[in-house]
Amino acid sequence: MSSPASILPFLLHSLLLFTSTALAVAETPTVYEALQDYDFPVGLLPTGVTSYTLNKDTGEFEVKLSDTCEFSVSGYDLKYKSTISGVISKDKLTKLKGVSVKVIIIWVDIVEVTRDSEDLDFSVGILSAGFDVDQFEESPECGCGFDCDSLESG
Repeated sequence: MSSPASILPFLLHSLLLFTSTALAVAETPTVYEALQDYDFPVGLLPTGVTSYTLNKDTGEFEVKLSDTCEFSVSGYDLKYKSTISGVISKDKLTKLKGVSVKVIIIWVDIVEVTRDSEDLDFSVGILSAGFDVDQFEESPECGCGFDCDSLESG
């Protein structure tokens, strides 16, 4: 049988390991907090993100949703695939994959989002559309976007 003196170092080591692991988990920001760290509003991503990875050195990221997600914003139909990826830096999302907008009857990929002061510009290549950053203060919900309350009360 082990003596209390021989168990004590094991218990202290286990406690330190548990504490450092718990602190590392607690310090990992949510994907929405990570967006804000790069000066973007949380509303660029819908609710329901299941996981994400971010390489802080390169800015490469990948975001996972439980399923594809569609909703309308300011007259535009948006579609998010279950995996979204790209490169993030302060005020700029580039090489974006997994987000598209319906233009007339076809879906076109949004490839870049930039923030210029209080404006967000969404680019599909040669065309872009600008929106006030305040429109994205909250995350949209799949199916109803930012206007879910009117659907629930209607």
